[in-house]
Amino acid sequence: MRELNLAASPHIHDGSSVRGIMLAMIVALSPALAAATVLFGLQALILAGVTVFCAVFFEWLAKRVMKKETSSVFDLSAAVSGLILALGLPANTPLWVAAVGAAVAVLLVRRVLGGLLGRNPVNPALAGHIAVAMLSRTDGYPAPLAWLPGADVDAAATATPLQLLAEGAPLPGFGQMLLGVRSGSMGETAVIALFLGGAYLVWRRVITPAVPLVFIGTTLLVLALAGQDPFVHLLSGALVFVAIFMATDYSTSPLTMKGKIIFAVGCGLITAIFRLPGGGLTDGISFALVTMNLLVPLIDRFTLPAAFGRKNR
Repeated sequence: MRELNLAASPHIHDGSSVRGIMLAMIVALSPALAAATVLFGLQALILAGVTVFCAVFFEWLAKRVMKKETSSVFDLSAAVSGLILALGLPANTPLWVAAVGAAVAVLLVRRVLGGLLGRNPVNPALAGHIAVAMLSRTDGYPAPLAWLPGADVDAAATATPLQLLAEGAPLPGFGQMLLGVRSGSMGETAVIALFLGGAYLVWRRVITPAVPLVFIGTTLLVLALAGQDPFVHLLSGALVFVAIFMATDYSTSPLTMKGKIIFAVGCGLITAIFRLPGGGLTDGISFALVTMNLLVPLIDRFTLPAAFGRKNR
């Protein structure tokens, strides 16, 4: 007579693990980090190293204080949060400010508000980025390739394309913007590197292309209907970076495909509204993603199918 083995779900497993998924994320983010190092010099690597180290340290510290197992320290999830945080910052961000951002991301969002991996109310790296923006206000972003000897840097080189667009100033060329030879946060400039990383994640089936495509597509469609150049907006700001690496976060995005589409459309609409002339912000993508992150429980409530034997909501 066979023994009946009882176990908690899931009963069918594809062999993936948190560590494997996080390792794939690090590989996907590597082209953006490499591009940032070329564009902004060694300070880009130093900043990334500080945020990753601080994120992992704070994860370990929280576990020790809470007297829990420190296994999550080694699953690379904190390291990924630190790396995404770094790539969302300008290369000239003070290191102590970046460390505070890592503390907000890990201690406040992942531990105090989230409690466990997969229960964060908002994306941890995004929360850290907002904290850094509140602590550090700079007059301009570092100019690309300014670290090279004899580089000629003018005031326009330290303004982002969205800032130049708002001021009616000339924009960098299409090729420059595609390759990232323009000002901005470390991970947002080289759009071609971001697309390479996104393609890798889709190939590895870590993410589905639905959320990034709908997010970006909605933003560009609304802006095009409003008379804006969609190609300029595609290559400007953090649209591609956030759509691929933040909006697809498992713990802060809806569970069903219908919910994901609603989530992505909402992100795109809010981003586009803020980017329009008179919208209030040159790039309101952080506000858009935080808003939709907070609406995820409501979206899940109305899009999750009813359990067997129960009526639909």
